[in-house]
Amino acid sequence: MFQGITGVHLLIVLAVILLLFGATKLPALAKSVGQSARVFKNEMKEMKRDDEVSAEATDVPRATEVGTATAAAPEQRKPNDTSV
Repeated sequence: MFQGITGVHLLIVLAVILLLFGATKLPALAKSVGQSARVFKNEMKEMKRDDEVSAEATDVPRATEVGTATAAAPEQRKPNDTSV
């Protein structure tokens, strides 16, 4: 998509941005873009952390169900062993 962009194209885009916003507003614009990028990055990390926690929470019930089923099996055998 952006394979044909060269340094000249970037200079033209920067010149247009400079004309639209003016030299005095560029530092504030760059600061707000940086803050927005930082917030976005933090939100992505938080979403990944939430996904990992929810994945761990769904794995725990499966492990207890399997453990309960194996614990019930020896109890069923004990009455059969005493009747013999």
